[in-house]
Amino acid sequence: MGRMDAPRRAAHQRDVPRATVELSGGGHGEVGHGGHAAHPTDTVDTIVRDWSRERPDLDVDPLRIFSRVKRIAKQLDALRKAAFAETGLELWEFDVLSALRRAGSPHRLSPKHLLASNLVSSGTMTNRIDRLVSRGLVTREVDPNDGRGILVTMTANGRDLVDQALTRLVAAERELLAELDLETRDDLATALRTLSLRMDDPAH
Repeated sequence: MGRMDAPRRAAHQRDVPRATVELSGGGHGEVGHGGHAAHPTDTVDTIVRDWSRERPDLDVDPLRIFSRVKRIAKQLDALRKAAFAETGLELWEFDVLSALRRAGSPHRLSPKHLLASNLVSSGTMTNRIDRLVSRGLVTREVDPNDGRGILVTMTANGRDLVDQALTRLVAAERELLAELDLETRDDLATALRTLSLRMDDPAH
């Protein structure tokens, strides 16, 4: 094996996995052992590289994961807004209606169950239900089994809109995953599930 060039040697000594190095001529790619680009780099590679240089005392490896998750979340919001635009649904409206749709017929849930699905405060959920009622997408009624509680039921119009929105969303997201084979998708889903469960754990 030949001598390691200075940037790669510095990255190796900092023990930053898959540290990226800018290619000569301004190209973007990761330098493999044979001196060839192994795969394209992204903005996060640059962020990790820069922090590794400026703070060699820190192990900034977690940034490789969480910085990408943050960026993808923002990009996904934009994609979903575009997918829902033709239906006239806002992101939060889709979230509430999809919870009701997934519940199955008669597509009815209590605000408590909607809170669990949407991760918002009770005040925010009350406001959202009010706005959906005003649009004719859900109805609100007293729970026959609990006079103090209410139930939220999706209307036929609400069901039509959320079905249209989901169809467009799945098509857009499928296109994004087109270059990933099934095994890679399964591995990614498994890793993200593990991370999500760990973050949900109150001990962390």
